[in-house]
Amino acid sequence: MTAEQLAEARRYGRAQLACDLADKGIDLAYLGLVAFLFARPLDAWLHALLPNDSLRLVALYLVTMLIYECVSLPLSFYSGHVLEQRFGLSTQSAGAWVARHFKRYGVAVGFGLVMFFALFWVIWLCGGYWWLVASCAFFVVSVVLGQLTPVLILPLFYKIERLDDAELGQRMQRLAAGTGLSIEGVYRMSLSQETAKANAMLAGLGRTRRVILGDTLLSEFSHDEIEVILAHEIGHHVHRHLPKMIAAGALFSLAGFWVCDRLVAAWRGVDDPATMPVYALPMLLFGLTAVAMVLEPLQNIISRRYERQCDRYALARTGLKAAYISAFRKLAKQNKDDPAPNAVEVFLFHSHPPIAQRLALAEDAS
Repeated sequence: MTAEQLAEARRYGRAQLACDLADKGIDLAYLGLVAFLFARPLDAWLHALLPNDSLRLVALYLVTMLIYECVSLPLSFYSGHVLEQRFGLSTQSAGAWVARHFKRYGVAVGFGLVMFFALFWVIWLCGGYWWLVASCAFFVVSVVLGQLTPVLILPLFYKIERLDDAELGQRMQRLAAGTGLSIEGVYRMSLSQETAKANAMLAGLGRTRRVILGDTLLSEFSHDEIEVILAHEIGHHVHRHLPKMIAAGALFSLAGFWVCDRLVAAWRGVDDPATMPVYALPMLLFGLTAVAMVLEPLQNIISRRYERQCDRYALARTGLKAAYISAFRKLAKQNKDDPAPNAVEVFLFHSHPPIAQRLALAEDAS
């Protein structure tokens, strides 16, 4: 990076950090106010219209999410569109951003509605052991989502098609040989319809497992650089990171649900979850959000460790040290990533090591 590019990346990073902190503050403040002050009167008002607990639960969730969207939309628009446009990273018009945002929000709310409706029935049916049953169900849902993400969820938002590049296909086969990795294919994802940033991922489980490369990456990176990135993604399989992350997620969910159980019991002064009232829904949302924020730095520590393992694997597997270095320099420049962000920021929010550390890892490699 030139001095000017580095300064711009740092300005962008600081602005992103401010938005992230504000977003988390809004989440906690809003859900806390609803849980502690407005949940009971809102539930009482809904009870006059919907005396059935299940229907009222659906209504309370939708009302809570609708008001939350009204509160959070200005910041979402600023951070997701205005800021990205200002730094030359967005390729969307304001109208296109709004349409995609509400599509994503609609999917998220629909999924959340199903999950919390099912969660309440688990609470009502299982009583004091609900948090244990819920964590087991969360594990199953995580596995199912892992399988469905590349074939059902991602195509809702991006055009994804099989990559027609014989040379990259041969390189992929060579990298996968001997690893036990069964890959359904290598795919191109049309990221350029919304961003100039580059990205790649190993997605799916079992028969749906595939490597997905953003078209923004394919258009700017050489085959050697892409091979290093492919090797990095294969490293996640070799080190069994995905099942480890699912298992860790199950443990985190167990802790989160147990904390919520204790929080609701203390708040209501009742230890029988089988009598959980509908108005406890915002308290569960607040508790799970707070636990997720507390656990996020720990999850990030684990994730950064896994990413470093994959970087080492890619360097050893390909021997393309120069391509590795040039690929990460391109990523930093294209995505406007600060190569050496503040350590507190990394601890709180970064799931990947800073670019400067990843480049140092390569420089130290034999």
